[in-house]
Amino acid sequence: MRAVQVVAAALIGADRRVLIAERPAGKHMAGRWEFPGGKLAPGESEAEALARELREELGVEMLAGRPMMRLTHAYEDREVELSLWLIERFRGEPRGLEGQALKWVEAGGLAAEDILEADRPFLAALVEWLTSPTAHEGPDGRHE
Repeated sequence: MRAVQVVAAALIGADRRVLIAERPAGKHMAGRWEFPGGKLAPGESEAEALARELREELGVEMLAGRPMMRLTHAYEDREVELSLWLIERFRGEPRGLEGQALKWVEAGGLAAEDILEADRPFLAALVEWLTSPTAHEGPDGRHE
């Protein structure tokens, strides 16, 4: 079985909280929480796919992002190759344009959320990055 190529975003707010999205009714694993993102279209780079998904799902424009971690996860019915990107700067206020609920979560609270199994391995690395005293050196504010 060929893995589905997926890119996801850890949007980091100015207060260092992370945005997660609830999978809407009718989608695979509806009601569970995940990092926003989606499948790559044929010929699309990860950065292009992520920019498109953030526009379509959340109505935000990615201004600064970088790949953080990649993994492959096998569900019972499918395998996904998932690339998580840190999005430190974005324009706009995220809203659930596909009917999904959104919430900002502090680093320490991520593990308590009902996060999809494919996204769970990202949590420890993300918490470590968010709590590092030198992780956010640079200009003030993460989103405009």
